[in-house]
Amino acid sequence: MKLNGLVMSRSHSSIRVLVAAFAELGIEYRVSASASGTIETLALGHHSALILDFDLPHTVQVAKLARASSGKRRPILFGMVGASTPVSEVFAAGANFVLYKPLDLLQVLHSFRSAQGFMREDRRDGTRKKSETLAYLELPTGMAPALVTDLTEQGLALQAAEPLPPVRGVQLRFLLPGTSQVVQATGDFIWADGAGRAGLFFSNIAPACRRDLQAWLKKHGVAKSESVRALLEPQANRRAAASAH
Repeated sequence: MKLNGLVMSRSHSSIRVLVAAFAELGIEYRVSASASGTIETLALGHHSALILDFDLPHTVQVAKLARASSGKRRPILFGMVGASTPVSEVFAAGANFVLYKPLDLLQVLHSFRSAQGFMREDRRDGTRKKSETLAYLELPTGMAPALVTDLTEQGLALQAAEPLPPVRGVQLRFLLPGTSQVVQATGDFIWADGAGRAGLFFSNIAPACRRDLQAWLKKHGVAKSESVRALLEPQANRRAAASAH
C-alpha cells in the first residue's frame, strides 16, 4: 500500500498546499479538524505521517500520544507553526519536522521528501496486531473518545485530547483490542489531570462482558498483580513501585 498521511488542521489554505504535496508524491491522506477526531483516527489505523497544526487546542497532547505509539505504528510527525508558536514547544512535543505557515509548496515537498525514507507503508495485510483501542465515554458534555493506554479487569487508564472531568457513574464502551467484542460498563474516575490522562475503575460490568474481558486478559498474559497499579496516577504509581522494593 502507499504511504498515507493524517492532517489535523482547520486552515483551508494550509490544507490546499498539503493536498497538492500529497498528490505530487502519491501519498494518500485524511484530514481531521479536531484533537478528539485525530486521536480516534490514529487509534483505528496506521499512518505514515501525522501533520499537526500547533495553533489548534490540545495539539501537544495529540503529538505526545502519537510519539508514544509502538515503533511500527509511530508516524513521522510534522508540526505546523505560525508566528506566535515557539518552535521549541513543537520539538518538545516530539515533532520530527517543522512546517512554517503560511505553507509554501516547495518547502513542504522538500520536508516530505526528506522524511520519506523514514515513513512506514500501511500494508494492511491482516496479520498486523492492533494493540490500541478507543473507549467512548458518555460525559455530561457529550460523548468523548479516549485512547485506552492500559486495560485491566478492574478498569482503564486513558488518554484523551482534552481534560476529562473526574465524575462517577460514567457509561462507556470499547472494543477488546484486536477483536470485534464490545465491552459495555459503568465506571468511576479515580484521578484525572490537565493533560487528558485519567484512571477509571469499573463500578458495574455485565457478566458476559466481564467473561470476555477476563478471557482476553488471560490470552494476552496480563498479570493480576499489576492490574490496580496500572490505573493509578503516575506519581502514585511511582510511590507504589518504590514501596515494593
